[in-house]
Amino acid sequence: METKQLIGSRIKQLRRTRGMSQEELSEKIGMSSKYLSSIERGRENPTLDTFLKLAHALNIEIFELFHYTREMSSKELMKVLHDLTKKGDKEKLRLTAKILEAIYLS
Repeated sequence: METKQLIGSRIKQLRRTRGMSQEELSEKIGMSSKYLSSIERGRENPTLDTFLKLAHALNIEIFELFHYTREMSSKELMKVLHDLTKKGDKEKLRLTAKILEAIYLS
């Protein structure tokens, strides 16, 4: 899933959690429900002002719009781990190894 789709899904999730329809939310922020639908499907590039309006209407902080989970492939996960371990000092690497070992041995 692309980043725009992930953000759109997050907006949809937040809207539904609050029991709001697309029509209700779009009316609250002064946009068409068709445009909001396009945002939720990841087909639009909302402006910062739009994100601010969405956050306000959903009664959340703006960063919460971008707090989504993304499934990563094994290759992507290995790259993340590799990049993180390159930055660690010896003590942090030792701690990381202990944590991973505990996870795999449990």
